[in-house]
Amino acid sequence: MTIKDKLKSEPGFHYIIDAMELMSAPGRRRMLQQPFLTDIASLNREYEYTAQVLECLKDDSLIRPVATIRHQLMQIHELQGTLQNLQHRMVLEEIELFEIKHFAFLCMETAKAAEKLDIVNILLIPDLREVFSLLDPDQTNIPNFYIYDSYHPDLPDLRRQLKAKQTLLENSNASADENAPLQREINDLFEKQNILQQSVINDLSVKMYDYLPLLSKAYEQIAYTDFLFAKATLAESWNLCRPEISESSIYDKLLIQNLWNPRLKHRNTELNMRYQPIDIELYRGVCLITGANMAGKTVLLKTVGIAQLMAQFGFYVPAETAMLPLVEDVLFCIGDEQNEMNGLSSFASEIIKISDTVRRSKKEHLLILIDEPARTTNPVEGKAIVQSVVSILDERESIALITTHYSQLGIKCRRLRVKGFVETMSDTPMTPENINRFMDYSLIPDNSDDVPREALRIAEILNCNSEMLLRARNYLKKTTRNIT
Repeated sequence: MTIKDKLKSEPGFHYIIDAMELMSAPGRRRMLQQPFLTDIASLNREYEYTAQVLECLKDDSLIRPVATIRHQLMQIHELQGTLQNLQHRMVLEEIELFEIKHFAFLCMETAKAAEKLDIVNILLIPDLREVFSLLDPDQTNIPNFYIYDSYHPDLPDLRRQLKAKQTLLENSNASADENAPLQREINDLFEKQNILQQSVINDLSVKMYDYLPLLSKAYEQIAYTDFLFAKATLAESWNLCRPEISESSIYDKLLIQNLWNPRLKHRNTELNMRYQPIDIELYRGVCLITGANMAGKTVLLKTVGIAQLMAQFGFYVPAETAMLPLVEDVLFCIGDEQNEMNGLSSFASEIIKISDTVRRSKKEHLLILIDEPARTTNPVEGKAIVQSVVSILDERESIALITTHYSQLGIKCRRLRVKGFVETMSDTPMTPENINRFMDYSLIPDNSDDVPREALRIAEILNCNSEMLLRARNYLKKTTRNIT
């Protein structure tokens, strides 16, 4: 499973990936191929590498070598086709030899800058000086490639003759017929030059094949360098934190302080609106989340899931501190617009996802995020489905966070509630336009088997039809009396 795979299954992850300041196409490809890491050693290595690059970015005395690396990365061209041709022992074209020389030059310059940053042991860019020397026999120390005279002893004299004949022809006032013998001499010299040049290219192609493993490794490492610098840049610009994943937290515990949703926080900042981060603590089994409509429960699920994804792809996370479990996958059961567009009903799409999640939870350690299961079917069957799903997942090894609007489920599991409306949070009068300012998104323990009932209150704030609200309250009173 890679970042590319997760972008297909969780579109909300796109915001983070689109924000990555990658300098090259190979860097972006490497990012999309980043695997979902499931061992602590690999994750801690990624976090440590990011930390070291982050320190370089923050050090004003290292601005120049950092800029040098970024400049080199911006000039990286696609090299996959050339490497594949080498793999198949094909004779390269002159432009491909230029690409190799240009690439070797960029790697050498990047390695020099990495020495100044003391991160050579992280980037691990192979030494391509021998490759560069083969393609730079005259020691010009520039990335441009040319079939130099020094490649073949016959080339210098041949080219002198050719140039002299061409100059003679250019300065001739004779007719084309009179110049025909001279033109034939020039054509003959051109053909001889092309034969010699092709022999040089053939020889260089054979020699380049010997360096294929080194070139392939360098290409891989320079792409990783781009990805790593993009991760560190994101961590710096967004003030992300390094997550902790330790043996004691495997499969058991998720603890995040001041967790925030990047997309929503940035939007609120642009609009000069308040954004409230939240603290959350989860354990193996099910935690039910309840709260009023508009309480941000869906956003909470997505934010927790995105933080876990970021961590296990080797990113820092949007929080003040984060201790995360090590899971085999993060499953989002939060609507499916694509299937609905394809004609599959919302309930069918939802229940298929949940069924697959329940099946996988039997054998895998997962982070499961389900938003109001069975909300689109009738209340009697819907409640039964929720009871079934919650009771099963609470017995599994996974961590499941489930929002629900059903009361009286009769299942013992951990419950949290979004605190909800607090009318004293603002001095201004509450209106439909500013209603979110009065919402406290913090999570509090909830030992009740009921869910908050604030739908009518919200409808009243939104100035909905008074007759409709009055009748709804009367029906609610009758329903409550019948239950009691």
